[in-house]
Amino acid sequence: MLEPDKKYLNISEVSERTDIPAHTLRYWETEFKQLKPERHSGIRKYSPLDVELIKKIKDLLYNKKYTIEGVKKCLTVDRRRKNMSNVVQHSVSDSKILEEIKQELKEILDILE
Repeated sequence: MLEPDKKYLNISEVSERTDIPAHTLRYWETEFKQLKPERHSGIRKYSPLDVELIKKIKDLLYNKKYTIEGVKKCLTVDRRRKNMSNVVQHSVSDSKILEEIKQELKEILDILE
C-alpha cells in the first residue's frame, strides 16, 4: 500500500488514494474518534491503519448507505469485538500455561514421593 520508504501519507496523498476530498477527511476526524492521524509540524500524517479505517468508513457511508451515527456504532461494535477477541485469546493462552504448570507440579510431587 505505501511505498517501502514511506510510513505515513499526507492528507493529499490519502485523498488521492481513497477518492475522498481532503475537506471530507478533516470533517471525518471530527466525527470519528478512531480516526486520529499523527501530526508533525501541523501536517497530518496518516498511517496504513488510518487509511484502512478511511476505506471502511467510505464503504459504510457510500456503499452500504449507513448514516454517520450508524458508522459510529459499527466502529464501536468492531472495537468491542476486537477487544473481546483479545481477551479470549489471552484466556486460552493463560489456561494452557496454567495446565502446563499444573502438570509440572504433579511431576515434581511424583519425584518427591
